[in-house]
This record gives sequence, C-alpha cells and structure tokens, in this order.
Amino acid sequence: MQDVVSLLWLIPVGLVAGALGTFVGAGGGFLVVPVLLIAYPDFGPETVTAVSLAIIFLNSTSGSVRYARTRRIDYQSGLMFAFATMPGAVVGAYLSDMIPRAFFNLAFGLFMLAVSVLLIAKPGSTKSASGGTRPGRYHRRFTDAKGETWDYSFSRGTGVGISTVVGLLSSVLGIGGGIIHVPVMSRLLNFPVHIATATSQFILAITSLTGVTVHLVRGEYFSAEVLTCLVLLAAGVIPGAQIGARLSEKVDSRWILRILGVVIIVVAVRLFVSAAPSLVSTLGGR
Repeated sequence: MQDVVSLLWLIPVGLVAGALGTFVGAGGGFLVVPVLLIAYPDFGPETVTAVSLAIIFLNSTSGSVRYARTRRIDYQSGLMFAFATMPGAVVGAYLSDMIPRAFFNLAFGLFMLAVSVLLIAKPGSTKSASGGTRPGRYHRRFTDAKGETWDYSFSRGTGVGISTVVGLLSSVLGIGGGIIHVPVMSRLLNFPVHIATATSQFILAITSLTGVTVHLVRGEYFSAEVLTCLVLLAAGVIPGAQIGARLSEKVDSRWILRILGVVIIVVAVRLFVSAAPSLVSTLGGR
C-alpha cells in the first residue's frame, strides 16, 4: 500500500470534485471516477463504482446541509424522485460488473453530448414560469430564506419515470444521477435552476446511499488501500461541497447550466475514451 503522504493529492481532488459537483448539483462522481481509473488501475469496476458512490453520498449530504439553510430544497418533489430512483439504483449495482460497457458508454456519451449542447446554447431563463394547477401536474410554491418565492409545476409521471432510469444509470456508471437530473428538472420539468441543483443534491444523498448499501450487502469490502483513498477524498469533498453550495447561491442560473454543459462534455469524453479500446478490438476482429 502506498504511503499516506504520497496520496495527499487526493484531498485537493476531492475539494474540486465537491465544490464543482455541488455547484451544478451533479455530485462530483464525474471527476472522482476518471481519477480512480487512472491512479488505481488495479481497482475493479465494482470497487471504483462503490468508492465513487460513497464520495457522492458525502458530497451530496454536505451540500444538502448548506442548501437546507437557504430553504431551496423541494423536499416533497425530492423524496418522490429519490424513492423512484431506488429500484434502478439496486438493479444498477448488480449490473455494474455484468453488462458490456463499450457500446453502452458510446450511446450514453452521445446522448450526454446532445444534452450539453442544449444547455450551453440555450440555458433558458433565470426562473421557470409557473405551470399553473392543470390536471396531472404537481404544483409547488414556497419561499426561500431570502424571501424569494418560487412557483412552478411539473408532470409527476414524467419525473418519476425519468428518475427510475436515472437511478439505474447512476448506479451503473458510478457518477451520480445529478448530472442527468438537473438538466431534466430544469428543462423538462419546469424547475427553477437553483431549486433543481439544491433538490438534486438532496436526491443524490438518498440514491448514492442506496447504491453503496447494495454493494456492501453483495459482500464487497473496502481494503486498507481503498479506505485510505476514500478518507482522503472525503477530507476534500465535504468542505468542497460547502464552497460549491455558497457559489451556487451567487451565480446566475444560466451560467450554472452552461457550466453543467461543460461538465457533461467532460463526462461524455471519458465515456468515449473508456469505450474506444473495446470498440476497436471488436471492429478489428470482424
């Protein structure tokens, strides 16, 4: 096992992942996973996924504490979506080391690129318009700690259905569902961006804990090396999440979506890189 001092670089990595992940409501797994894959080539995919989910849990919990003080978490909608992600998260944890990843990563990467282009080119308005109280729509109205009133509505069926898929994808990829949930909530479900990012962190805390629990129940354990990595990343992630939440309060929502779009491009590129060797091998064998 490497000396702990030589691994202290994991703390600033965790700090950046925590700050950026909480800022855009994505959890930070998109940075943690590629770092683990490069720094720890001996870690199996299930280990990388489990560590990433554990870090996402710590990140999203820390961020949720800060967002709770601003009163921008939509708890009712968040619980609804979180419970919907659980079946997918459980199934995804079992599938993480069973499904062929190359073509899945390629298809998902292309989808994420399309989402990122939409977010960067058309980030939308600062606040979503109220959807009224039409039948089949769930109306939400509340006031945050600064006295600002948020009024919006969305389709519960659409939100629950998408959340189930998000739970599956986040558990399989180990990147956290926030990177999908935030654009879905802000662009398809009519959530104001600041509410979407705060609520996404709350959802992530529940979803990632579910994924970690399933990995532990399956008998996977953390070796001393894995635990050292986890503790050092956590030392940066927890305060980083507080920084990210504070920054999110001060930045215009359109820039939050643009930055999220850039983050999604990074994720898509990582998926393409990870899929390339297998795809080349498959095509070359024909």
